[in-house]
Amino acid sequence: MNFESLFTPFQYKGLNLKNRFVMAPMTRTFSIDGVPTQLVADYYARRAAAEVGLIIAEGTVINRPSSKNQKDIPDFYGDAALNGWKKVVEDVHAVNGKIAPQLWHVGNTPMGWDAPAPFESPDTMTSQDIEDTIKAFADAARNAKALGFDAFEIHGAHGYLIDQFFWQTTNNRTDEYGGKTLKERSRFAVDVVKAMRAAVGPDMVIILRLSQWKQQDFDVKLAANPTEMEEWLLPLVEAGVDIFHGSQRRYWESEFDGSDLNFAGWIKKVTGQPVITVGSVGLSSDVMGLFTRGEGAGTAEMTDMLRRFERGDFDMVAIGRALLQDPEWVQKVKMQRFDELKAFDTASLQSLY
Repeated sequence: MNFESLFTPFQYKGLNLKNRFVMAPMTRTFSIDGVPTQLVADYYARRAAAEVGLIIAEGTVINRPSSKNQKDIPDFYGDAALNGWKKVVEDVHAVNGKIAPQLWHVGNTPMGWDAPAPFESPDTMTSQDIEDTIKAFADAARNAKALGFDAFEIHGAHGYLIDQFFWQTTNNRTDEYGGKTLKERSRFAVDVVKAMRAAVGPDMVIILRLSQWKQQDFDVKLAANPTEMEEWLLPLVEAGVDIFHGSQRRYWESEFDGSDLNFAGWIKKVTGQPVITVGSVGLSSDVMGLFTRGEGAGTAEMTDMLRRFERGDFDMVAIGRALLQDPEWVQKVKMQRFDELKAFDTASLQSLY
């Protein structure tokens, strides 16, 4: 297999990447009381040094009392946390890497930790809460630019706050932030993006991660067809989104009947914007076979991923658990050292290496 096309540069606005591989954001909870440590900086720099094109850091939360649901999820406000992130950026840049934070509010998703305030959801937030939350997102964008990040990603997926506004099951508001249609329920996300764009100006790249599925329900489809997807996404492009990150549990699954385009492929078709695909890329109990025999987890063959990429379905490929397990995953693929790749082991979740 020839992976050369995945090692071509990518450029959009001021974001220049050496290749098309992205480290997917993965919650690690190793930032004690919300402050990233040198261990966190080393973790990201290790992967940047091994030729990951863009690091998207784990979710880091905006300045709201209940924006996280575990105490050691990193904050993106306050001097201690921001100084920690500054060191992360410096260390990634020192090895010629690129990095973006994923800016986050978990909404009403308790995980057994007592947050300092009740968890927020669309149905419980006052108009003032919404205004303050939009401002907190804008402040986080401003901090990302000041710290020297190369871009930033907004987490609008997986059943967290922004996604809870999208979903009619969790958004029963009757004001301008609710509504019967997905387009109406997207008002909160649109206002968040507009505020963040105003905070950083026209040139900094804004990535938005979206999903149809929720942690609360894997089978949900916010957009039931391409027309609804267009009504959902085009206002977000107009608001200022540059790149979409289309999250699926399995990237090879088709999004709508009658086409083999996956979620990311449909986003690109509908918006024309650059897109990242993600969802179980590179996972296999037989990692060597994944490359040399076209075998993988179910039908998750690397040959299929390459086919879709070269067809133009998406512009970048995000690697999650495979890269968590093996920091040199991208470098090994580039050098065709497939027999050295390490299969994902859940034990790796217990450490930050």
